[in-house]
Amino acid sequence: MFERLRENIAVVFERDPAARTTWEVLTTYPGLHALLVHRLSQRLWRWRLKWLARFVSYLGRWFTGIEIHPGATIGRRVFIDHGMGVVVGETAEIGDDCTLYHGVTLGGTSWNKGKRHPTLGKGVVIGAGAKILGPIFLGDGAKVGSNAVVVKDVPAGATAVGIPARILDSTAEAREDKARKMGFSAYAISADMNDPVIKAIHGLLDHTVVMDQRIEQLIAQLKKMGIEAEPPVPAQDAFDAGYLNKIVD
Repeated sequence: MFERLRENIAVVFERDPAARTTWEVLTTYPGLHALLVHRLSQRLWRWRLKWLARFVSYLGRWFTGIEIHPGATIGRRVFIDHGMGVVVGETAEIGDDCTLYHGVTLGGTSWNKGKRHPTLGKGVVIGAGAKILGPIFLGDGAKVGSNAVVVKDVPAGATAVGIPARILDSTAEAREDKARKMGFSAYAISADMNDPVIKAIHGLLDHTVVMDQRIEQLIAQLKKMGIEAEPPVPAQDAFDAGYLNKIVD
Protein backbone atom coordinates (compact mmCIF):
# COMPACT_ATOMS: atom_id res chain seq x y z
CA MET A 1 0.00 0.00 0.00
CA PHE A 2 2.67 2.51 1.02
CA GLU A 3 4.82 1.48 -1.95
CA ARG A 4 1.97 2.33 -4.34
CA LEU A 5 1.45 5.64 -2.54
CA ARG A 6 5.14 6.52 -2.91
CA GLU A 7 4.93 5.65 -6.60
CA ASN A 8 1.93 7.92 -7.11
CA ILE A 9 3.61 10.80 -5.31
CA ALA A 10 6.78 10.36 -7.36
CA VAL A 11 4.71 10.42 -10.54
CA VAL A 12 3.24 13.80 -9.59
CA PHE A 13 6.71 15.31 -9.25
CA GLU A 14 7.74 13.70 -12.54
CA ARG A 15 4.81 14.96 -14.62
CA ASP A 16 3.73 18.20 -12.92
CA PRO A 17 6.36 20.96 -12.62
CA ALA A 18 4.02 22.85 -10.29
CA ALA A 19 4.45 20.25 -7.53
CA ARG A 20 6.76 21.53 -4.79
CA THR A 21 6.57 19.36 -1.68
CA THR A 22 5.29 15.93 -0.69
CA TRP A 23 2.93 17.51 1.84
CA GLU A 24 1.48 19.73 -0.86
CA VAL A 25 0.89 16.72 -3.13
CA LEU A 26 -0.72 14.69 -0.34
CA THR A 27 -3.09 17.46 0.68
CA THR A 28 -3.97 19.36 -2.51
CA TYR A 29 -3.94 16.95 -5.46
CA PRO A 30 -7.45 15.59 -6.15
CA GLY A 31 -6.13 13.12 -8.73
CA LEU A 32 -4.09 11.39 -6.04
CA HIS A 33 -7.04 11.42 -3.63
CA ALA A 34 -9.36 9.93 -6.28
CA LEU A 35 -6.95 7.04 -6.89
CA LEU A 36 -6.68 6.33 -3.17
CA VAL A 37 -10.47 6.31 -2.79
CA HIS A 38 -10.74 4.04 -5.83
CA ARG A 39 -8.46 1.46 -4.26
CA LEU A 40 -10.80 1.24 -1.29
CA SER A 41 -13.98 1.18 -3.36
CA GLN A 42 -12.55 -1.42 -5.75
CA ARG A 43 -11.64 -3.67 -2.84
CA LEU A 44 -15.17 -3.40 -1.47
CA TRP A 45 -16.53 -4.13 -4.95
CA ARG A 46 -14.48 -7.33 -5.14
CA TRP A 47 -15.77 -8.33 -1.71
CA ARG A 48 -19.29 -7.99 -3.21
CA LEU A 49 -20.12 -5.08 -0.91
CA LYS A 50 -21.29 -3.26 -4.01
CA TRP A 51 -23.58 -0.66 -2.48
CA LEU A 52 -20.86 0.35 -0.03
CA ALA A 53 -18.33 0.43 -2.86
CA ARG A 54 -20.57 2.72 -4.89
CA PHE A 55 -21.18 4.96 -1.87
CA VAL A 56 -17.44 5.30 -1.21
CA SER A 57 -16.96 6.10 -4.90
CA TYR A 58 -19.73 8.68 -4.66
CA LEU A 59 -18.02 10.36 -1.72
CA GLY A 60 -14.78 10.40 -3.71
CA ARG A 61 -16.53 12.16 -6.58
CA TRP A 62 -18.07 14.67 -4.18
CA PHE A 63 -14.68 15.57 -2.70
CA THR A 64 -12.53 15.46 -5.87
CA GLY A 65 -14.81 16.03 -8.87
CA ILE A 66 -13.47 12.77 -10.35
CA GLU A 67 -15.85 9.86 -10.90
CA ILE A 68 -14.27 6.39 -11.06
CA HIS A 69 -16.54 3.37 -10.98
CA PRO A 70 -15.44 0.77 -8.39
CA GLY A 71 -15.37 -1.87 -11.12
CA ALA A 72 -12.77 -0.03 -13.21
CA THR A 73 -9.22 -1.41 -13.34
CA ILE A 74 -6.37 1.06 -12.89
CA GLY A 75 -2.67 0.20 -13.15
CA ARG A 76 0.34 1.63 -11.35
CA ARG A 77 1.80 5.12 -11.61
CA VAL A 78 -1.34 6.55 -13.23
CA PHE A 79 -1.53 10.34 -13.02
CA ILE A 80 -4.77 12.34 -13.17
CA ASP A 81 -3.77 15.98 -13.59
CA HIS A 82 -6.24 18.61 -12.31
CA GLY A 83 -8.91 15.94 -12.63
CA MET A 84 -12.15 17.90 -12.49
CA GLY A 85 -14.77 16.23 -14.65
CA VAL A 86 -12.89 12.98 -15.28
CA VAL A 87 -15.24 10.00 -15.66
CA VAL A 88 -14.06 6.38 -15.77
CA GLY A 89 -16.68 3.71 -16.49
CA GLU A 90 -17.21 0.32 -14.88
CA THR A 91 -15.41 -1.88 -17.41
CA ALA A 92 -12.66 0.62 -18.27
CA GLU A 93 -9.06 -0.55 -17.91
CA ILE A 94 -6.14 1.87 -17.54
CA GLY A 95 -2.61 0.54 -17.95
CA ASP A 96 0.51 1.49 -16.04
CA ASP A 97 2.04 4.97 -16.44
CA CYS A 98 -1.00 6.54 -18.13
CA THR A 99 -1.85 10.24 -17.83
CA LEU A 100 -5.36 11.71 -17.91
CA TYR A 101 -6.09 15.42 -17.93
CA HIS A 102 -9.25 17.17 -16.76
CA GLY A 103 -12.55 16.51 -18.48
CA VAL A 104 -11.55 13.11 -19.85
CA THR A 105 -14.31 10.52 -20.27
CA LEU A 106 -13.70 6.78 -20.62
CA GLY A 107 -17.30 5.98 -21.45
CA GLY A 108 -19.54 3.45 -23.12
CA THR A 109 -21.72 3.56 -26.21
CA SER A 110 -24.16 0.80 -25.28
CA TRP A 111 -26.58 -0.06 -22.49
CA ASN A 112 -25.73 -3.75 -22.83
CA LYS A 113 -23.90 -5.39 -19.97
CA GLY A 114 -20.39 -6.73 -20.42
CA LYS A 115 -17.28 -4.99 -21.73
CA ARG A 116 -18.43 -1.56 -22.94
CA HIS A 117 -15.65 0.84 -21.92
CA PRO A 118 -12.14 1.49 -23.32
CA THR A 119 -8.88 -0.23 -22.49
CA LEU A 120 -5.72 1.89 -22.34
CA GLY A 121 -2.30 0.31 -22.79
CA LYS A 122 0.82 1.45 -20.97
CA GLY A 123 1.95 5.07 -21.09
CA VAL A 124 -1.15 6.43 -22.84
CA VAL A 125 -1.73 10.20 -22.61
CA ILE A 126 -5.29 11.56 -22.91
CA GLY A 127 -5.60 15.31 -23.45
CA ALA A 128 -8.06 17.57 -21.65
CA GLY A 129 -11.70 17.10 -22.58
CA ALA A 130 -11.14 14.02 -24.74
CA LYS A 131 -13.85 11.36 -24.93
CA ILE A 132 -12.82 7.73 -25.42
CA LEU A 133 -15.99 5.78 -26.08
CA GLY A 134 -16.81 2.11 -26.40
CA PRO A 135 -14.88 -1.15 -25.89
CA ILE A 136 -11.91 0.03 -27.95
CA PHE A 137 -8.18 -0.37 -27.33
CA LEU A 138 -5.51 2.32 -27.25
CA GLY A 139 -2.05 0.83 -27.73
CA ASP A 140 1.00 1.48 -25.56
CA GLY A 141 2.28 5.04 -25.79
CA ALA A 142 -0.73 6.33 -27.74
CA LYS A 143 -1.73 9.99 -27.40
CA VAL A 144 -5.16 11.54 -27.74
CA GLY A 145 -5.49 15.25 -28.40
CA SER A 146 -7.57 17.65 -26.36
CA ASN A 147 -11.33 17.47 -27.00
CA ALA A 148 -10.94 14.55 -29.42
CA VAL A 149 -13.70 11.96 -29.65
CA VAL A 150 -12.24 8.48 -30.14
CA VAL A 151 -14.51 5.62 -31.15
CA LYS A 152 -11.99 3.34 -32.89
CA ASP A 153 -8.79 1.60 -31.82
CA VAL A 154 -5.60 3.68 -31.76
CA PRO A 155 -2.33 1.88 -32.61
CA ALA A 156 0.60 1.90 -30.21
CA GLY A 157 2.60 5.13 -30.36
CA ALA A 158 0.07 6.89 -32.59
CA THR A 159 -1.54 10.28 -32.01
CA ALA A 160 -5.30 10.73 -32.51
CA VAL A 161 -6.95 14.15 -32.87
CA GLY A 162 -10.24 15.59 -34.01
CA ILE A 163 -13.96 14.80 -33.97
CA PRO A 164 -14.27 11.98 -34.78
CA ALA A 165 -10.64 11.27 -34.02
CA ARG A 166 -8.23 10.32 -36.80
CA ILE A 167 -4.64 9.15 -36.68
CA LEU A 168 -2.03 11.75 -37.62
CA ASP A 169 -0.15 10.87 -40.80
CA SER A 170 3.62 10.87 -41.27
CA THR A 171 3.67 14.56 -42.22
CA ALA A 172 1.89 15.55 -39.04
CA GLU A 173 4.16 13.28 -36.98
CA ALA A 174 7.22 14.96 -38.51
CA ARG A 175 5.69 18.33 -37.63
CA GLU A 176 5.22 17.24 -34.04
CA ASP A 177 8.79 15.99 -33.82
CA LYS A 178 10.08 19.33 -35.11
CA ALA A 179 7.84 21.21 -32.68
CA ARG A 180 9.22 19.22 -29.74
CA LYS A 181 12.79 19.95 -30.84
CA MET A 182 11.97 23.65 -30.96
CA GLY A 183 10.85 23.57 -27.35
CA PHE A 184 7.09 23.13 -27.64
CA SER A 185 4.62 20.61 -28.95
CA ALA A 186 1.53 21.45 -30.95
CA TYR A 187 0.12 17.93 -30.65
CA ALA A 188 -3.60 17.86 -30.05
CA ILE A 189 -4.16 20.81 -32.38
CA SER A 190 -5.95 19.61 -35.47
CA ALA A 191 -4.63 20.76 -38.84
CA ASP A 192 -8.13 21.67 -40.04
CA MET A 193 -8.93 24.04 -37.18
CA ASN A 194 -10.35 27.33 -38.44
CA ASP A 195 -7.62 29.37 -36.82
CA PRO A 196 -5.30 31.27 -39.18
CA VAL A 197 -2.56 31.49 -36.54
CA ILE A 198 -2.55 27.71 -35.99
CA LYS A 199 -2.55 27.13 -39.75
CA ALA A 200 0.36 29.53 -40.14
CA ILE A 201 2.35 27.78 -37.40
CA HIS A 202 1.67 24.41 -39.03
CA GLY A 203 2.80 25.81 -42.38
CA LEU A 204 6.05 27.11 -40.89
CA LEU A 205 6.72 23.79 -39.15
CA ASP A 206 6.07 21.85 -42.36
CA HIS A 207 8.42 24.17 -44.27
CA THR A 208 11.10 23.73 -41.59
CA VAL A 209 10.81 19.94 -41.79
CA VAL A 210 11.27 20.01 -45.58
CA MET A 211 14.24 22.41 -45.37
CA ASP A 212 15.95 20.25 -42.73
CA GLN A 213 15.56 17.20 -44.93
CA ARG A 214 17.08 19.03 -47.92
CA ILE A 215 19.97 20.36 -45.85
CA GLU A 216 20.72 16.86 -44.57
CA GLN A 217 20.73 15.59 -48.15
CA LEU A 218 23.13 18.37 -49.21
CA ILE A 219 25.48 17.63 -46.30
CA ALA A 220 25.47 13.95 -47.23
CA GLN A 221 26.39 14.77 -50.84
CA LEU A 222 29.15 17.15 -49.72
CA LYS A 223 30.65 14.47 -47.51
CA LYS A 224 30.73 12.08 -50.48
CA MET A 225 32.75 14.75 -52.30
CA GLY A 226 35.16 14.99 -49.38
CA ILE A 227 33.90 18.33 -48.16
CA GLU A 228 33.18 18.63 -44.46
CA ALA A 229 30.09 20.63 -43.56
CA GLU A 230 28.68 21.58 -40.18
CA PRO A 231 25.16 20.30 -39.48
CA PRO A 232 22.43 22.95 -39.11
CA VAL A 233 21.95 24.45 -35.68
CA PRO A 234 18.72 23.21 -34.05
CA ALA A 235 16.10 25.95 -33.78
CA GLN A 236 15.96 25.97 -29.99
CA ASP A 237 19.76 26.01 -29.70
CA ALA A 238 19.87 28.89 -32.17
CA PHE A 239 17.55 30.95 -30.01
CA ASP A 240 19.44 30.02 -26.84
CA ALA A 241 22.78 30.96 -28.40
CA GLY A 242 21.50 34.33 -29.58
CA TYR A 243 21.70 33.57 -33.30
CA LEU A 244 18.51 35.50 -33.89
CA ASN A 245 20.01 38.63 -32.37
CA LYS A 246 23.10 38.29 -34.57
CA ILE A 247 20.93 38.01 -37.68
CA VAL A 248 18.91 41.07 -36.68
CA ASP A 249 22.09 43.08 -35.98
